Amino acid sequence: MLFQWATLALLFILVQVAICAEDFYKILGVDRQATDKQIKTAYRQLSKKYHPDKNPGDPTAKDKFVEVSEAYEALIDPESRKIYDQYGHEGLKQRSQGGGHHHDPFDLFSRFFGGGGHYQRGQPRGHDIEIKVGISLRDFYNGRDTEFQWEKQQICEECDGTGSQDGVVDTCHHCGGHGVRIIKHQLAPGMFQQIQTTCDACGGRGKTIKHKCPVCGGNRVVRKPTTVSLKIERGVARDAKIVYENEADASPDWIAGDLVVTLTEKEPDFENDNPDHVDGVFFRRKGNDLFWREVLSLREAWMGDWTRNLTHLDGHVVKLSRRRGEVVQPGHVDTIEGEGMPIWSEDGDSVYHQTQFGKLYVEYVVILPDQMESGMEKDFWSVFQKWRGKVGVDLHKDSGRPEGPVPIKEEKDEL
Repeated sequence: MLFQWATLALLFILVQVAICAEDFYKILGVDRQATDKQIKTAYRQLSKKYHPDKNPGDPTAKDKFVEVSEAYEALIDPESRKIYDQYGHEGLKQRSQGGGHHHDPFDLFSRFFGGGGHYQRGQPRGHDIEIKVGISLRDFYNGRDTEFQWEKQQICEECDGTGSQDGVVDTCHHCGGHGVRIIKHQLAPGMFQQIQTTCDACGGRGKTIKHKCPVCGGNRVVRKPTTVSLKIERGVARDAKIVYENEADASPDWIAGDLVVTLTEKEPDFENDNPDHVDGVFFRRKGNDLFWREVLSLREAWMGDWTRNLTHLDGHVVKLSRRRGEVVQPGHVDTIEGEGMPIWSEDGDSVYHQTQFGKLYVEYVVILPDQMESGMEKDFWSVFQKWRGKVGVDLHKDSGRPEGPVPIKEEKDEL
């Protein structure tokens, strides 16, 4: 009986521990089937959001930062993630007591982004990198979550940015770890010139490595394709810039700069960007307005009685039409309210904001026939001649131009 009560008490304690310890997946905001890429993306966003240097005066930020770091460290390693999925926090605790690896959260942040792990003033900072990404007009209109790749310099994971295969890094004995050397040149007896130059033995690093890392060759960094998630918001302006903080080239010697992505509009691709074959792919954009040319035959422009179904960028139909007897002049432009681009707003589509749209301008181009059958020509000519005498307009006569050549009087200069 006593043994049963002890067992129940132990189970109760374990349940309480499990309840108190928040789930790592929940902390990162991912599900249990999340990929390594999704886990890294979640850590990238949350670690920068809760970094204590970015939240001065907020005592809870550091605790959140530590929690995010612990969750990422546990789930990004395949072995520790397997233990966590099977045994939870207790399993990881027993593993750490048995010699499991645990990183300082700031050291983890430093290795992930490059640099010292803090946003301290005066620290070296890498250059910002600008990349242009081509986006179709359809994606500018509808919005889209997509990805792109670029060749990014990253800290070598094999050697943790030391450049050494065995982790041993020695101070350069030629420069004493300063990275520079002072060289004296004798200009004349008793006269010397001192020149400071980069140490050629260590390349200015102040450190030497006997056994170089086979992955990075001792350079401490590698360049490899990196996938970046890109969120295109509805109606965002052409050439808009999206800034990814500390996502530029990384190095152990500096804090990574920002990756600046410029959204450019690419030429329409009927095959790849238009699976539904909508007309809107070939719209032209200026600000919040869209422009389109519609071609009419002579009969349609002159007699009316036609309809066009213009498919927009999201698939809805804009109807163009004229009743019988309504004439469309070549070059005439229809202005259709509310059928242009979505007008971008920080609130997007939400209960606090309703998306407004620009205008759609439709210009009409009339195509004249370049030849007619003889019978058709005779019929048209007889009809025109019948009405010409009644309501016809003689444009030449009405213009006031002379019927023939105008004689020019010669004027003689007086002597």
